[in-house]
Amino acid sequence: MRDAGQRTADALLVLQLATEITELLQQLAESQEVCIELAVDAGELQAENEALREQLATVKRERDAC
Repeated sequence: MRDAGQRTADALLVLQLATEITELLQQLAESQEVCIELAVDAGELQAENEALREQLATVKRERDAC
């Protein structure tokens, strides 16, 4: 059987690993949140870009009609 010192060391290692996993999961959650925000921003920029392209096409048609 393992002695008390080894069990304590093992328990400490498990605690350290659990803490590191918790920190990494928090970082992952924060990164996912940033990714979602970026995706929303990208969607808004895409919509704005499409609207500007439509406006440009309209202006060109009006210019060419004159």
